[in-house]
Amino acid sequence: MLGNKAATTIGPESWRNSTLKGIKLSQTIVQKSDKSCDVGRSLDPLPHLRDTVAQLSNDEIHRYTREVRVIVAKLRESLLDTNEEIKALTRGKEALEKALEHTRKDIALNKDSQEIRVSRPAREREHDGADDLLNAERAHLLNCKKALEAQLRSVQQQLQVLDAARRRLFNVLNERSRVMDLLNHALSSATNGSQSAPTGLGRSRTSLDGRLSRLQDMSGQPDPLGPYTPEADQALVDAEEARARSAYLRRELKEAMDRTEKLQKAAHKSVNDGITQKVAETITLKQHLGVSLGENRHGIHRAQRWYDATDKARGYTMGPVSYSDISTRERLDRPMVKVFHRHPGTQLPEAQEIIRSGDGLLQSLSATSRNIGLLKLSQLRLRNDIKGKGLASSVDSSIIRLRRRKSDHRWTLGEAF
Repeated sequence: MLGNKAATTIGPESWRNSTLKGIKLSQTIVQKSDKSCDVGRSLDPLPHLRDTVAQLSNDEIHRYTREVRVIVAKLRESLLDTNEEIKALTRGKEALEKALEHTRKDIALNKDSQEIRVSRPAREREHDGADDLLNAERAHLLNCKKALEAQLRSVQQQLQVLDAARRRLFNVLNERSRVMDLLNHALSSATNGSQSAPTGLGRSRTSLDGRLSRLQDMSGQPDPLGPYTPEADQALVDAEEARARSAYLRRELKEAMDRTEKLQKAAHKSVNDGITQKVAETITLKQHLGVSLGENRHGIHRAQRWYDATDKARGYTMGPVSYSDISTRERLDRPMVKVFHRHPGTQLPEAQEIIRSGDGLLQSLSATSRNIGLLKLSQLRLRNDIKGKGLASSVDSSIIRLRRRKSDHRWTLGEAF
């Protein structure tokens, strides 16, 4: 009876269960604590967490800045290329302005040549081949002037586009360079330092393009929060397109200037040759006129001698003016004639023949005098024509000298002759 009582508990069941429950709870907590410690050993931060995090941040910063340095180098290279393209296009613009100035001077010289030709004598102002050549030259020069002015406007617009692309590149370059204050610029320095060596520049550009392409492959599309932003991508694309357009425009510009120069030289030579030929023709005609004038003068002298001889023959035929000066043998009533007239029907034609021959000589004098007058009138016209031809050849020769003197374009517009 006593033994059975010892095996059974005396305390209440609830009291015992409460204690056992506390023990189990403590064991569970101990197990959980041990498990948490085991998990903490593998997951909890180490004591050098600050140093590790700082190192990881520095590595991320270094990686980002290195990638940004590639972008900055590419932007700087594009900026330098854009500057060089602006310089080249500016030189082309200056050459174009010079060609346009030469064209304007040629137009002014053409106008002066036409105005000088107006000063020729009236009978020499008839429209000729030289006038056609001057008009054709003026038409060609005006067309060249319009084409060059259109090219100049295109160049000015392209320079504005290049300047806008350069300013955009500069702004993006400054914005991307803000994180590179603590990083050396070895990549950009190598690129800048190799400008004097074409091979080194080619290698630097190739390496730079390779790094940029690898960066684009890693990042995919431009990232607004990454090293290669859409603004940088657009600035590079716009600058490349502007440079390509500028290079194409420079080639067109060179071709247009060469074509214009050849056309101007051909037109100038054609006009000079035409005016020179006109001067030669004028001088040839003047020489023929001189020969004709000599023949005319010789004809006047022959006609005058014939007139004098005819006048003297008429005087001899008509006889003395006063009847008292007539000798007996010349009188119509001389004794022999009086004796002959004693028979009827014995009329002599002496008086009629004298009158008829006098009238014939008088008609000859009138015809000779009229011919002399016509010869003198022809002589006057020949002299005037020779004078006009001389003045015309002198004017055309002065035009040729003027055009040759001003063919080098080393004179200013509005310069006096």
